[in-house]
Amino acid sequence: MIKPAYLKKGDKVAIVCTARKFSHEEAKQAIALLESWGLEVVLGDTIGLDNYQLGGTDQQRASDFTKQLKDPNIKAIWCARGGYGTVRIIDDIDFSGFVDNPKWVIGFSDVTVLHSHIHNLGVETIHGLMAFSVEKSLVESRDSLYKSLFGEGLAYEIESDNSNRLGTAKGQLVGGNLSILYSLLGSKSSVDTKGKVLFIEDLDEYLYHIDRMMHNLKRNGMLEGLVGLVVGGMTDMHDNAIPFGYDAKQIILSITAEYDYPIVFNFPAGHGVSNLALNLGSQVHLKVDSDKVQLKFI
Repeated sequence: MIKPAYLKKGDKVAIVCTARKFSHEEAKQAIALLESWGLEVVLGDTIGLDNYQLGGTDQQRASDFTKQLKDPNIKAIWCARGGYGTVRIIDDIDFSGFVDNPKWVIGFSDVTVLHSHIHNLGVETIHGLMAFSVEKSLVESRDSLYKSLFGEGLAYEIESDNSNRLGTAKGQLVGGNLSILYSLLGSKSSVDTKGKVLFIEDLDEYLYHIDRMMHNLKRNGMLEGLVGLVVGGMTDMHDNAIPFGYDAKQIILSITAEYDYPIVFNFPAGHGVSNLALNLGSQVHLKVDSDKVQLKFI
């Protein structure tokens, strides 16, 4: 995998909308954060556009993202917010020349479309805070994004969950939002997970939806060839009046029962309170013990 150049003070970072709209007022805290890191902020043409839910038309959003990709002075592209809409533009973004002149693409949730597509181009990306989420973010989340962008090295240690499956693994980290990964199956943006560590997280889903999506990942071969599975926040899950009978952990454990790779639950990344940065496409070493979990980026 190709690793884009780490940032240095004075570099330019573009903030763009690939999905939901984002105003200039909403951008203020994100701008202040980047400037505190010594970076120069460039607001994309889509910031401030209002097309119902979306930050501009599909053409405007695709053109803005392409513009930032082509500008050699832009060293990273920070997606403003998620929601829905990135899949509508992914095939209209011009990635020609990107592999030869890569730059960091940052975000989570709906940005999983970009993570997956760019992974198949052979370039690393950053699953982490978006501009919209800066306001309510924890210091640890912001610090982890800084370390990821400036190449200070990422290594996490968290308390082990009782439901974890113990073991060690080494491989490329891939993944993102489960619903988006599910929606990309069968497309050229779907990721090959064989020999890799898969990260998943989700928000505001019914438990039977989680079951359906996990079964579909399994039927498509995305679970059998893994070397490890990291489950982030399964945040604000819902059930029906007649209970499904399993929570998210139980669903995942039952569907992966025949495999022997380590599994981590409650990793602090995704839509929860904490959203630690993850360099997708990077090699990681995962160690799951009964008392702690270590995830180190190599």
